[in-house]
Amino acid sequence: MADYDEFTRFRQRLNEKILAQGNLGIKRFFALDEQAYQPGVLDAKTKELMGLTASLVLRCDDCIAYHLIQAKEAGAKKEEFFETFNIALIVGGSIVIPHLRRAVDFLEELDRRLEKFPNSEGKGSAH
Repeated sequence: MADYDEFTRFRQRLNEKILAQGNLGIKRFFALDEQAYQPGVLDAKTKELMGLTASLVLRCDDCIAYHLIQAKEAGAKKEEFFETFNIALIVGGSIVIPHLRRAVDFLEELDRRLEKFPNSEGKGSAH
């Protein structure tokens, strides 16, 4: 899994390139993805933790990083992340373990980053 700065720069640059092509279906999907994680009956933090669970089970490292960032910004605590990791492990089985390791490593990087830059945020949409 890439480090935070590398991940966010790459993601932003490529999302801009993709959206600049003007494909209506892709634009609609990106908008749908962003809308799905807005607070509703479930708050944003819960939705991001659900997205994190699905991403771990699907073994998508970029998606895992994205949902870790978003859940952290939504106020998720370490204990909530580890409970989420447990659910993903139960649902996905042992194949999730390598991605769990990378998720924990990335989460530790986010914690270190917040210590250095307490007001930094990486808002965005679409994995």
